[in-house]
Amino acid sequence: MSKITAVLIDLSGTLHIEDLAIPGSQAALELLRQHAQVKFVTNTTKESQSLLHRRMIKCGFNIEKNEIFTSLNAARDLIVRNQYRPFFIVDDRAMEDFEGISTDDPNAVVIGLAPEKFNDATMTQAFRLIKERNASLIAINKGRYHQQKDGLHLGPGAYVAGLEYAAGVEATVVGKPNKLFFESALKTLQDNVDFSTAVMIGDDVNDDALGANEVGMRSILVKTGKFRDGDESKVKNVANSFVEAVDMIIENSVNM
Repeated sequence: MSKITAVLIDLSGTLHIEDLAIPGSQAALELLRQHAQVKFVTNTTKESQSLLHRRMIKCGFNIEKNEIFTSLNAARDLIVRNQYRPFFIVDDRAMEDFEGISTDDPNAVVIGLAPEKFNDATMTQAFRLIKERNASLIAINKGRYHQQKDGLHLGPGAYVAGLEYAAGVEATVVGKPNKLFFESALKTLQDNVDFSTAVMIGDDVNDDALGANEVGMRSILVKTGKFRDGDESKVKNVANSFVEAVDMIIENSVNM
């Protein structure tokens, strides 16, 4: 079994929930840094990279801003590469990461988690752009749900699926579990890390654990955040928390 040289780490539900760190995760992260390169990867679309960084600092983590790779970063790369002029259905707090992108005469709908914008007027405008003007549908992620302090909340995936169904199209998904997302995150690390020597730690059995396995990475599913009973039956490696996941990596006991 190849030695793990890089670890991709989910944020919300894995290291923290809102403004509360998972107990022991700050010290465990510092320990992990002594054994492998790390990159923080998140499908969060409600906050810009800068806001996410400030939240992590507030939670007591020693993290640099450039260590965070978000689905917003991946979405911007796709928009620029394809010269899209988006109609954004994105939280206002995330729009900092799309500064300078033209929105005149939209030829794409870009959707993230924006509960206050999931209303009839906005969704109808998006539907008409796709159906009547052949605009592309770009899902920053297609998450089913996410964890907050008061419990599970519906993710953007339901609204993406609604647009797909109504307009008869298939969205391009740029966040986890997209292979290109994982590749792009690993490319920011040193020494040409590949999938076979990397592991993903996260609380989402589909986007984190199974998504990583699908591209040839190992994964550890943590029993915090959105984890629910029964998820452990779908994957090989399960840890009670990020702290235990780090112990597994140091012991190199993470199976494919």
